[in-house]
Amino acid sequence: MAAKTKLMKITDPHPGLTDNVVSQLRQEYQDFQELFQLQPPLVQRFLETQASSMAEAVIQGLPQVRFTLPDRVVVQKQEGELKTTAVPGDAREQITGGLMDRLTRIDLRTALRLRLAELEQSSSRSVAVSASLLRHALTRHMVHNMLPAGRTVQYKVAEGEEIPSIPLAGALEPESAIIAATDAITTEEERGEAGRGELLVPYVEAARRFFLPQWVAFDDKGHLLVGSAAEAEANIASMQRYLSILHIAVGLAPYMVADAEYQQKRYGILGQLVNQGRALARYEVGEIIQTIKRRSSTHDLNRGLSLSLPYFNDQTLTIENYSFEVIPAGRIMFVPAFVVRAAREQDAKIAQDTRLSQSTRKHLLAELATLEKAFIK
Repeated sequence: MAAKTKLMKITDPHPGLTDNVVSQLRQEYQDFQELFQLQPPLVQRFLETQASSMAEAVIQGLPQVRFTLPDRVVVQKQEGELKTTAVPGDAREQITGGLMDRLTRIDLRTALRLRLAELEQSSSRSVAVSASLLRHALTRHMVHNMLPAGRTVQYKVAEGEEIPSIPLAGALEPESAIIAATDAITTEEERGEAGRGELLVPYVEAARRFFLPQWVAFDDKGHLLVGSAAEAEANIASMQRYLSILHIAVGLAPYMVADAEYQQKRYGILGQLVNQGRALARYEVGEIIQTIKRRSSTHDLNRGLSLSLPYFNDQTLTIENYSFEVIPAGRIMFVPAFVVRAAREQDAKIAQDTRLSQSTRKHLLAELATLEKAFIK
């Protein structure tokens, strides 16, 4: 009785960083941002156009991408003067990916990162600077332009957990005496990016406490806010894709962790993903419990029973399954006590499973407790 949820696996490319490393990355980010701003407006627009097409190719997983370096770039600023250098014509047109990369099992993202690094080591100063500027424009485009801006949110960390994922009610969102928590209302969203204007969208109060309300499928009581579990799974997948784009950007340019918008978007979407991922797993556990009860009432479980409980792993940021046997295969009459016993047997195993984080173990143990409680008579 396994859950059908199969969602992409995402790993965090930048685990805990020391203050010294963060300081170095922040300085590197500022240096490239200043260098980009020194470029003439036409060069900036050219780089942004190239970055847009490159980003789409990387995110879509295309086999190769073509890009062009600008014809001239500002390479340094000396005594208040801007020094502009021409880029050699034979170095401007670039192509990355193709048959050889596929044969060596190198994806486009890796191939592009290696190609940009190679260009940055070029003996031509203008080629090296152009490649660095293009990398900067590419990763900024991913972070700033490819992902929707969210609300300003604050999460708290639940006891015994590691990732802030419980949204705090905003001071400007008081409880209403005439509007129920499940009612959709029209709210004026905060201004996201300059020039985008104001967006009026209907969201229930529980959803408005999150970074991106349009992808909230469960309230704090575990009630389904969307039409089906499949829609909830689609929301989880959207959040995973959002977070994966942020991680791809940092994989291409580690200094992007110092970007304020990156930090805001990562904090907002990570807490929401963990919260909603766990809620979806708990919902599916409830569905499994109902299925067991329904099948047991028709004596359809007398030939054995194995379970695969879905749970959200906050290390891989995906829903996985924990499988165990309740009743061995054979002609054994189903008794609810078998489920209780099996759940209790798994408690000790999970509590000592160091492959899971402390918060993931807590989440999975809570699901087993729900399963046990449902069959205690």
